[in-house]
Amino acid sequence: MRGNKLCAAVLAAALGVGFMTGTPSVQAATRAELAKISVSRNGSDFKYWNEDAVSFRALTRYVEDVTDPASVNYIPVDDRIAVFDLDGTLVCETTPCYFEWMMYLERALNDPNYTPAPPDRAYAEEVKKTIEEVGIPNPKPDRTRSMPKDMDLREAVSQEEVFVGMTLSEYERFVKKFMRTPAEGMKNLKRGDAFYLPMVEVVSYLNANRFKCFIVSGTDRQALRILADGVLPIDKDNIIGTDIFHVASHQDGADGLEYQFTKDDEILQGSFTLKNVKMNKVANIVREIGKQPVLAFGNSSGDTSMLNYTITRNKYKALSFALLCDDLERELGCMEKADKMRADCEKNGWISVSMRDDFKTIYGDNVTRADK
Repeated sequence: MRGNKLCAAVLAAALGVGFMTGTPSVQAATRAELAKISVSRNGSDFKYWNEDAVSFRALTRYVEDVTDPASVNYIPVDDRIAVFDLDGTLVCETTPCYFEWMMYLERALNDPNYTPAPPDRAYAEEVKKTIEEVGIPNPKPDRTRSMPKDMDLREAVSQEEVFVGMTLSEYERFVKKFMRTPAEGMKNLKRGDAFYLPMVEVVSYLNANRFKCFIVSGTDRQALRILADGVLPIDKDNIIGTDIFHVASHQDGADGLEYQFTKDDEILQGSFTLKNVKMNKVANIVREIGKQPVLAFGNSSGDTSMLNYTITRNKYKALSFALLCDDLERELGCMEKADKMRADCEKNGWISVSMRDDFKTIYGDNVTRADK
């Protein structure tokens, strides 16, 4: 049952490229260059948006309105909360799957320092085999594809289990090494550099207008902190992700209410606790932020609850934006998924952002699809 479900999901999701070998010359904006992207408070220096785009005008007019003390829609600084999904909203999610899925495969199949349990290796091999069987992506511009549905609990547990027992420093080194791997299906792009330049500008712009920005993602929280660190002006304690238990190195299964951390202990990666998608995103926002956001940015059904929560019975003027993966030339887009999200935007009152029409560039002109 699980295998059939996985194959169906990945077949629908996979880009259709084999696992890349070798390291191409990488010419995308580096992480240091991404960190230097800056938009001023008045928004006059955006570089990567088409400024006549409806979504761009909606965002800038909104920010101008709610930060003006003379406006009836003025929002006090303490209540300027903006939440962002990660995959497909801030970074690429189609090379060929989510950041966390591909990091799982790297750990389970390619790490010489790790021997996975047989079920974990079998699951990882199944994912790899399914992706490879899809073949080279169809170069036709009307090619359709979709991403997998969010993994069920068993699959999420399998992902996190391969990292159990790593120290925090070991895990950080692994994530950073993975971030340097090529983004499959794209030329001149690394996974850790695959941020959407226009969305990095949005975070900078909101930061300049004293919004407190949070990332609310299904990706492991620790990995997400490492990925975003040094690129986005978002504090590590403003990152909400999928959670695991962390344990002491000598705890040996003892209950955390009984075991006392000692000077000989290190903190280790533990087992999966909660997948931060769908309604869980809203629950975590309520628990960890304690305030209703006034801006939300997402791209998929996993963000529906967060987008709706932001604009429902909010005491302040609030907007939700959803990115459409409709760029088949500069990005590994999917018109079927984009059309569905556009319909969801119309149904729910979200503002759609066309990656094809609203972004002047996505990663920079020197990053292209591998099949172009």
